[in-house]
Amino acid sequence: MMPKYGMSRAMLVLFMALLTACGGGSTIEPSSDPAPTSQVEETNSPEPDKNEPKDPVKLILHNGSAGEEEFYERFGAMLQEKFPHVTIEFIRNGTGTTIQDLITQGTIPDIIRTDMPTIMSGYLDLELGEDMMPYVEKYNYDLSRFNEVFIEEMLAIGQNGELYGLPVGPYFPQVLYYNKDLFDKFGVDYPTDGMTWDEVYELARTMTREEDGVEYRGFSTNPAAVLRDNPLSLPILDPHEDGLADMEQWRALFQNLLRFYQIPGNPIGDDNSKESLAFSGGNVAMQINQHSVYLTIPPEINWDIAAYPLMEGAPEVMAQRGPAYYSLTSQSKHKELAFEIIMEMLSDEIQMEDSKRGIPTTLNNEAIKKELGTGHPIYSGKNMGAINVYPPVSYAPKRERDKVEVAGIRQQVILYETFVELAQGAITDVNTALNKVDELLKQEIENRKQGLN
Repeated sequence: MMPKYGMSRAMLVLFMALLTACGGGSTIEPSSDPAPTSQVEETNSPEPDKNEPKDPVKLILHNGSAGEEEFYERFGAMLQEKFPHVTIEFIRNGTGTTIQDLITQGTIPDIIRTDMPTIMSGYLDLELGEDMMPYVEKYNYDLSRFNEVFIEEMLAIGQNGELYGLPVGPYFPQVLYYNKDLFDKFGVDYPTDGMTWDEVYELARTMTREEDGVEYRGFSTNPAAVLRDNPLSLPILDPHEDGLADMEQWRALFQNLLRFYQIPGNPIGDDNSKESLAFSGGNVAMQINQHSVYLTIPPEINWDIAAYPLMEGAPEVMAQRGPAYYSLTSQSKHKELAFEIIMEMLSDEIQMEDSKRGIPTTLNNEAIKKELGTGHPIYSGKNMGAINVYPPVSYAPKRERDKVEVAGIRQQVILYETFVELAQGAITDVNTALNKVDELLKQEIENRKQGLN
């Protein structure tokens, strides 16, 4: 289901093909004066001498919650080499430095690191949005370099095919972690790429046991991520109506996951955080969770990964949480320069180095994908190819603009807290749990209509 204000997959493919045919690449040609509006002006002036010193420019970059050290580790050398005349004022979220704070202070960034949970409240609703399509066209920038899922999701935000950002890694693919020592201890074969949820369930039953007074769990998850980023591309809040989306499909997702916690000896943790950390305790054989460079597994855990399991009735895809995006602001006086910097940050060279560090690329480039984790002291010894066995699942359809929205994090909390209650037995059956989610979502909408939250 594509929202009515988005661009269809067929239109996107045609649009990409036209761009590629017209431009043929993503070579950056330095611009002249910055465009004062979103309409990029064509110029007939000769290309400036690239060796001629350029006037110093300061750009403000708001990097969301991502840190400064990581930013300069990834992009610092490139910025110094290719934009020596540019000084970056780096700002990240903190006390007094949210994007809303900066607007109040009259400090508008030139580049903003946006993401899907905040693209409306932290960007478009603040009237910062700048359509990047005119720059894509002027620079002959090839959007087909990117996995179409990530471009499509951003295009779905616009109402008339606007592109409000370009995707930057990491994105967060889900994989099946497993503890090799536990499988060795009990003489059970390791999980493999291409398994189904049913096969993982049978493994979980086999690995759940008590031995020498020690209880071993066969399976755990990050419930919030596994339910939210599901292989059905199913949203929590219905895009068109007030309440839970597609009750039947949510029933299938709940039942698929619930059965693991009905295995005797494999109880769910007290909350989402404790359940997500269970694998790190050493007594859990498997866990479905995101691959993330920010996820730390204790060094004493001898772990590896297999591909995300296939679910009956779902396409052969890998569940995933999408990436962040670098976006321009309509108020910037240096839009073209900012776009040139974004293009360089997303270049093959930068993304190859990112991939070697273990950061999954947003590009379609197979050579870059194959290098995932090869330069990382831990990932280089893992089955990182598991991440690219299946394509990333498409995004969940967006809520219609004329409908009252509920913050994504609030939807997520309602969903996983209710699931935990169900798995713990506080709620007796799946239908009752889903009805509770539906009622809580409707209450959130009603509260917003009345201005209560």
